[in-house]
Amino acid sequence: MFFDIDGTLVPHTSSGQHLAALLGHAEVVRQAEAGYAAGTLSNAEVSVLDARGWATWAPADVRGFLASLPLVEGIAETVDWCRRHGMAPVLATLAWEPVGTYLCDRFGFEQACGPRLEVIDGRYSGEVAEHFDEMAKRDFAVRAAAHRGVELTRCAAIGDSRSDLPLFADVGLAVAFNGTPAARAAAHASAGGADLRSVLPLLGSWLAAMP
Repeated sequence: MFFDIDGTLVPHTSSGQHLAALLGHAEVVRQAEAGYAAGTLSNAEVSVLDARGWATWAPADVRGFLASLPLVEGIAETVDWCRRHGMAPVLATLAWEPVGTYLCDRFGFEQACGPRLEVIDGRYSGEVAEHFDEMAKRDFAVRAAAHRGVELTRCAAIGDSRSDLPLFADVGLAVAFNGTPAARAAAHASAGGADLRSVLPLLGSWLAAMP
């Protein structure tokens, strides 16, 4: 069971914008993410612009900022539901690696992907250590499923926007949660609202119909 972060678990904004506001480069990230959504900037270009604003900050500083990250309701309950129904909850995201790590620690997701920032002498350098785009996100999901002995067609994904489309095309159930028009068109089903548990009836019906 794959979950996106930005726009899905983090509503109305992104973890990148939230952190940028605290790190001091909010307008840079807002414009960059708008360019990505419009298709005029690649994820790598957005990451380079965002990473510069992290320079001189320490990982512990960012970890503290993540405590105020806005999140939808029902994440813990949805993760628990997945486990009780034999599904491994995994984060498939383009959010920075510290965000996925934080959410894994807080809610019990088993694994996360995402771009990485360079750290030198205990502080972020302002450079990207590893880029990660929507195709890498899909490839991560393929590997995560294979590691568990599961075909991607027997996995589900919940997301909201452009970065989810390659994964939506390959999973057995794609759910657009508060999705953009493009995400809803690519998904098998849609749900919305401020509580992630609204996807559970869709997941339950899919599992019940699975041979």
